[in-house]
Amino acid sequence: MKLHTLFFLILLLSLLTLLRKPLGLYLAQILNPKEKTFLHPILGPLERLIYRLCHIQPEEEESALHYLLSLLFFSFVSLLFVFLLLQLQTLLPLNPEHLPSASMDLNFNIAASFVTNTNWQNYSGETTLSYFSQMAVLAVQNFLSPAVGLCTLAVLTRALVRQKEKTVGNFFTDLVRLSLYLFLPLALLFSLFLLSEGVPQNFQSYQKAHCLESKEVQTIVQGPIASQEAIKLIGTNGGGYTNTNSAHPYENPTPLTNFFEIFAFLLIPAAQTFYFGKEVKNHKHGWTLYLLMSTLFALGVFLCNHAEFKGSFLLQEASLHSSAPNMEGKEVRFGVFDSALFATATTATSCGATNSSHTSFTPLGGLIPLLNMQLGEILFGGVGSGLYDMVVIVIIAIFIAGLMIGRTPDYLGKRLETGEIKMTMLAMLILFTTILGFTAFSSLTIWGKESIFNPGPHGLTEILYAFTSTTANNGSGFEGSNYNIFAYNILLALAMLIGRFGLIVPVMILSHYFVKKGRHPLPEGSFPIHGALFFSILLAVILVLGALTYSPALVLGPILEHMDMVRNIFY
Repeated sequence: MKLHTLFFLILLLSLLTLLRKPLGLYLAQILNPKEKTFLHPILGPLERLIYRLCHIQPEEEESALHYLLSLLFFSFVSLLFVFLLLQLQTLLPLNPEHLPSASMDLNFNIAASFVTNTNWQNYSGETTLSYFSQMAVLAVQNFLSPAVGLCTLAVLTRALVRQKEKTVGNFFTDLVRLSLYLFLPLALLFSLFLLSEGVPQNFQSYQKAHCLESKEVQTIVQGPIASQEAIKLIGTNGGGYTNTNSAHPYENPTPLTNFFEIFAFLLIPAAQTFYFGKEVKNHKHGWTLYLLMSTLFALGVFLCNHAEFKGSFLLQEASLHSSAPNMEGKEVRFGVFDSALFATATTATSCGATNSSHTSFTPLGGLIPLLNMQLGEILFGGVGSGLYDMVVIVIIAIFIAGLMIGRTPDYLGKRLETGEIKMTMLAMLILFTTILGFTAFSSLTIWGKESIFNPGPHGLTEILYAFTSTTANNGSGFEGSNYNIFAYNILLALAMLIGRFGLIVPVMILSHYFVKKGRHPLPEGSFPIHGALFFSILLAVILVLGALTYSPALVLGPILEHMDMVRNIFY
């Protein structure tokens, strides 16, 4: 890694570390309905109006199970609402290009994608969706779906803090406050930054341009791009306005925007670790989680960057230079390092935005984004979801450590018993089973085989990546296969729904168990949840759960492809 690229990585992590505390404190204010933020004089009247119109009693708290039912009901209604609006696209305003509605299976896939914070795209945004669909349907979910993830984290955090209580907050109060006081101002600020860098924000019709070197006419997309680009990043959504996502010059015009787009989708996940440490009154625990995430993230950047700079053996042999970086599928505006950094960061979170083609990465370079998602996207993770996924793994690590030292495990003063361990293991098994099960099934079907454009291990990697990305609610694509067919649209939508709510339900039941328990003083010699020992055990559990579980599939996919490339074997 060259000196200037190392500087950019250090600068990125330094900015995140610097803003981690103030944003974490602000997040704690938002998630405490009794506290007011500095934006209350401006947004307070709007908050109260929403409560009045929706008949929400913000002071009334719910039990964890009632909170879960509210969350599931809201998400189901959102899914139905988005699906119906997409079906009626031709009848709705702000459709200057007169784009028709997509097929029902594709619209179902899109609805499931945006409601689950996945933003998987089996479609080209600029040729499939009207301005109204992009802005008033999907962008709204870009605010609400990350708020649902943060609501789940808030419940788990409160359950760990409260003692023998029955309630964990009010879902609709948390949802409204997060949308108004967190996502709205951050998205507005970032939209203004993108506008200053040349990202369009208009309602004009697409422009036609005559190419200088041919007689062809090029269509130049227009529309409300800056506003959707901002919230897609802030909320770790990732759904691009255009088909090429953040590789498009209208979505990501300069190296400066590229840097701050990466910073934008890492910001809230980094701040969550401070919020969590503050609320559970153990800042050292929050710091340890943050340092572990940062270490694994930096390691992933180094490995991915090294693989892409090294390129393929064939390129090195054909090149006059000592090294031939792999530039296939990469924007020349960004080059290898910015592409590797973006790919690692977007899969270390649940953002899924891309500024390069992941399928064009070298086999080992493409392995890093794939493995990031298979670890559960805990290396910062999504808004809310990344940290509660990490807490699930922390509980497993503490349980294993308790077995090793012969003590009843406890976490933050709450004893871990049968119910808690069952829920944590259920969450992990749902993730593993969905990814590997759906991949195996699709690899055996006729439609699954016919959809693969690249035979051999690369084709298997494409299928594995698709179900890893959707189940992990990431949404980034490993292009090269035709996923826009009925079977894939339905199966990938199911993977998204299972990956989202199949984890939220066990986490909320886990919160139900925790909130009923009292916190007791930690006994002498109890297992620490900070420091080098905890860091090492947690790292080992992450690698065992992630890397070893998927190692057979990874060996048959990217690792075999790398070995074939070394031996000059092509399919």
